[in-house]
Amino acid sequence: MRRSFKFLLRPTRGQVVALTACLADHQQLYNAALEHRRTAYRKAGVTVRYGEQSAELKHIRADDPGGQGRWSFSSQQATLRRLDKAFRAFFDRVKAGHAPGFPRFKGRGRFDTVEWPKDGDGCRWDSQPGHPAATYVRLQGVGQVRVHQHRRVLGTVKTISVKREGSRWFVVLSCDDVPAETLPATGAVAGIDVGLVHLATTSEGEHLANPRHLHTCAERLATAQRDLARTRRGSNRRRKAVARVAALHAKVRRQRLDAAHKAALALVRDYDVIVHEALKVTNMTRRAAPKPDGVGGHLPNGAAAKSGLNRSILDAGWGVFLTILSHKAESAGRELITVNPANTSRTCSRCGHCAAENRVTQAGFRCTACGHTAHADVNAAVNILRAGLALRDAARAA
Repeated sequence: MRRSFKFLLRPTRGQVVALTACLADHQQLYNAALEHRRTAYRKAGVTVRYGEQSAELKHIRADDPGGQGRWSFSSQQATLRRLDKAFRAFFDRVKAGHAPGFPRFKGRGRFDTVEWPKDGDGCRWDSQPGHPAATYVRLQGVGQVRVHQHRRVLGTVKTISVKREGSRWFVVLSCDDVPAETLPATGAVAGIDVGLVHLATTSEGEHLANPRHLHTCAERLATAQRDLARTRRGSNRRRKAVARVAALHAKVRRQRLDAAHKAALALVRDYDVIVHEALKVTNMTRRAAPKPDGVGGHLPNGAAAKSGLNRSILDAGWGVFLTILSHKAESAGRELITVNPANTSRTCSRCGHCAAENRVTQAGFRCTACGHTAHADVNAAVNILRAGLALRDAARAA
C-alpha cells in the first residue's frame, strides 16, 4: 500500500531564502520548457518531448552554475515530467472531446511544489538519525532542514516533495509497502447520507456534525478581503494583505481536513461495511446556467441561491470527506461501497414508494403512500445501505 506523510518544516531564515530560490528556479525551468514547446510547434511544427528537454538540462546547468546548477538534477527532471504530464492530460482531454485547457505558464502563486523522485538522490530523509531530539531532511542546495515529525513514518520512503503553503513549508513523503492497520471486526454495517445541516447521517440515526468552518470565519475573511481590495498592486501593504487572506483560507482548510479525518475515523472504527452515494461534487457546484429571454437580455435563473448552495457544499467538504473515508477504509480493511444517488432521498425506506412529495421539509420525510415518517437523512441512509448490500450480493452471486 502507498501512503503519503506530510510534516511541517522548521527552516532557518537562510534556509527559507534558499527554499524560495529553489522554488523560483524550478518555476522558471517549467515556464522556459513550456515556452520551448510552444515556440517549436508554432514556428516549425515540431513537437518537443520530455526526453529532448531532459537531455538539454546538462547544458543549462553548466551555463548557470549559480542558478539552475545549484539544485538536484533529478528534481529538475521531475519538474520537466510535470510539464510532460500536463501535455499528456491536455491531449487526452482533446481526444475525449472535453474542454482541453492548454498548459499555462506558472506564476509564483501557482507553482508551490518541488519533488525529488528518489530518496538519496539530491535529498535524504532522516539525514541525522543519531540526533537525540529532532528529525532532519537534507536537500541539495538548502542543507539540513529541521522537521516537525508528529508521527512515525511507515514503509519505504520513495519520493520527497517540499511544498509552500502561505508562509509555511512542508515536506511530503510518498512511501511504498506501508502495512495495513487492520481493525478488529465489529459485525456492523451502515449507509451514510451526506448533507449540509449534518456532515453525514448513518442508517442507525447517528449524526456527524458539520462544523461549517468557512461560515464561522466569514466575517474575518470579508474584512481581510476588503482591506486587500483597497491596496495598490505591487505595494508592501498589498503583500501583507494577501498574506492575511491566504492565512485565513489555510486555517479553514486545515480545520476542514481535521474534521473530515475525525469523522471518517469514527465511521471506520464502528462499521465493517460502509455504503455512500457516488457524488460528483464538481458537477453539483457548477454555476447556474444563464437563461436568455430572446431579446438580448436574460431571465432570472436563481444564480444567487445557487451560489449560496455551492458555497455551503464546498464548506461542508463532501469530496474531501469521502476521499479520506475511502483511504481509511482501505487501510483498516473495511469494505466501502458506492451507489447511485438517484432518488435515495425521496424513496420510502418502508414501502419503496418514490415521490417528490415524500420529502416534506429539509429534515422531514412522510410517505404519501404508507404514512411512514422519519428523519429525511436517516431514511435516505437506509435506502443507501440497502442499495449497497444489494450490489454486494449481486457481485458475489456473479
